[in-house]
Amino acid sequence: MTKRLTEVAKKAGVSEATVSRVLNGRDGVSEATRTAVLTALDVLGYERPTKLRGERARLVGLVLPELQNPIFPALAEVVTGTLAQRGYTPALCARTIGGVSEMDYVEMLLDHQVSGVIFAGGSYALADARHDHYRRLTDRGLPVVLVNAGVDELGFPRVSTDDAVAVEQAYGHLRSLGHERIGMVLGPEGHVPSRRKLDAMMKAAGWDEADAECVERSSFSMEGARVAATKLVERGVTGIICASDVLALGTIRAARRLGRSVPADVSVVGFDDSAFMTCTDPPLTTVRQPIETMGQAAVDLLVTQIEGAGVLQDELLFEPELVVRGSTAPAPGR
Repeated sequence: MTKRLTEVAKKAGVSEATVSRVLNGRDGVSEATRTAVLTALDVLGYERPTKLRGERARLVGLVLPELQNPIFPALAEVVTGTLAQRGYTPALCARTIGGVSEMDYVEMLLDHQVSGVIFAGGSYALADARHDHYRRLTDRGLPVVLVNAGVDELGFPRVSTDDAVAVEQAYGHLRSLGHERIGMVLGPEGHVPSRRKLDAMMKAAGWDEADAECVERSSFSMEGARVAATKLVERGVTGIICASDVLALGTIRAARRLGRSVPADVSVVGFDDSAFMTCTDPPLTTVRQPIETMGQAAVDLLVTQIEGAGVLQDELLFEPELVVRGSTAPAPGR
């Protein structure tokens, strides 16, 4: 008990006596201090006293699929900073291979009486994945916001990059450089943002089923992309649009292992404009997601729900920006 008082007091920046007063429901503590103590209790993983468990903490979960892809730490930085400015304490939950699952994190967050949850890159974006844990949140009436496209039937507010505009920008850029044989490296078949990108490409390029050989699927890893892109390069594709920067880096590796030069022989366009893409060899041409604006919008949507001002069911689409660097060049022979 003494250890708990000491840890909570240190986390909340108050005295142990103040913590004791809050936990015992005594008077003489300001509402701000009381909230700080309860939030510290939640963050440290201690159970609230029974009489205090009915109140939700000013704690918000941010659930990410990983931290190795630089786009997710960038989003986390924006979301956590914005939450803190709004008086909420962020709880970062990043999944790892063989570690805690998204479903497990949801249960943990519910146990901690969080005020709401923001998801990015979760199983909501996979049409064939299990979505039972999201329905648990719906049943509890817990505010939720999804970052980037997910399956429609979940009904949560979404903040997304406009995938159609992203593909139009990338395709238009490659066409302007004279590329006629253009392919795509996308995420898994059921990945909703990748589906949107493919639909946009079919419309922009006038593709039909005969052009299926210009599309390869991959997990969101460099090795997966290397295998997928190798097939495209061997089929004579000279311009490749990728569903992430990580896939683009794997595509560059594939071209080089086949003895091709990037961009002289094969041009590559990524998606995200995550950190250090100016430092790759060559610097990566990519479509930039407006992460700062999207992260702030996700927090605004969540706080609006928490404060009881209603739920915006529409999906907010944000326009990306093509950033041209050194991984694209005129098509061979141009």
